Amino acid sequence: MGGLKPFSAIMMNLRDITYEGFLDLAVSMGEKPYRAGQLYRWVYARGVSSIDEMTDISLALRERLKEKYCITGPSLVDTFSSEDGTVKLVYELSDGLRIQSVIMPEGKRTTVCVSTQAGCALGCGFCLTGTGGYKRNLTLSEMVTQILSAGALAGEGRSITNIVFMGMGEPLLNLDTLIEFINILVDPAGFAISHNRITVSTAGITPGLQRLGTDTNVNLAVSLNAATDSLRSELMPVNRKYPLSGLMEGLRSYPLHGKKHLTIEYVLLGGVNESADDARALVRLLASLKCKINLIPFNPFAGAAFKSPRDEDVERFRDILMKSGYMAVIRKSRGADIGAACGQLKARDLARLSKEKTLEAEGC
Repeated sequence: MGGLKPFSAIMMNLRDITYEGFLDLAVSMGEKPYRAGQLYRWVYARGVSSIDEMTDISLALRERLKEKYCITGPSLVDTFSSEDGTVKLVYELSDGLRIQSVIMPEGKRTTVCVSTQAGCALGCGFCLTGTGGYKRNLTLSEMVTQILSAGALAGEGRSITNIVFMGMGEPLLNLDTLIEFINILVDPAGFAISHNRITVSTAGITPGLQRLGTDTNVNLAVSLNAATDSLRSELMPVNRKYPLSGLMEGLRSYPLHGKKHLTIEYVLLGGVNESADDARALVRLLASLKCKINLIPFNPFAGAAFKSPRDEDVERFRDILMKSGYMAVIRKSRGADIGAACGQLKARDLARLSKEKTLEAEGC
């Protein structure tokens, strides 16, 4: 990992290169190793969009770089702003596919929700994103650009403080590139974001857990949503391949550093998984696991087979968990009016949103 990666048959994208790759680049061009650090900082810490902006590198070297290398990323083609301040960013990739990320400002915190795949292969029944199917993994540059664009659009005086990998796709199915990106995010010479402020969410790809925990020190969130294999397999087909027994074993052996704990995400579906019995089954399943629980009332969408739970059922579920000694929080939905809430990111709905946005601008 970490070597030079082709951007096209002719040019290579500097945003697809790790620090080790920049060392290889410097050697290949007959330059001293310190050039690698210069290039790395320009591309990531300073986020330049052209080689000409690298002003502490000689003009001659910049011209040589431009013969083989470029700096590029997905095109930002649209944005949607919610009444609650959430902003959804829509990107078009070089092959015409579209992905989304979300900016969520709250107080002094600005969180970016990052996508790791175009589409998603898991097909969870309560998730609109998965109904569009899986297209491909995103490249390093396609993930990097989401952070750079979000930083530019976050607003005056705001900077990115937190990153969650909860956008389109399953992060642990793009694990090699995910780890490369996380290493750049936490590197003081890269984006310099604390590992305590980065969270990776997974639907439970058990084989990737140990490597993520060993190779990074970020937070882990697990989308659980049921306490039995029968119900979880119905809601989340991935459970048929990676059932709860192996997943819970992987979580109990997951390397938690310092005061870190796991986050269990539980989408509450009206009449499906939110009864008192469901809550007590979850307590038994999570026994001895160092975790907190985020309860997420289902965000409905057109054609969904599920409904939102009643407020009183959500509160009863939370109270049972808390009385059993767990920290349980009902997570506030953000950006539902622009299709940016949990599980709502889907490329084919963008035409509808764009039309609504145009009509609003025209005063219709």
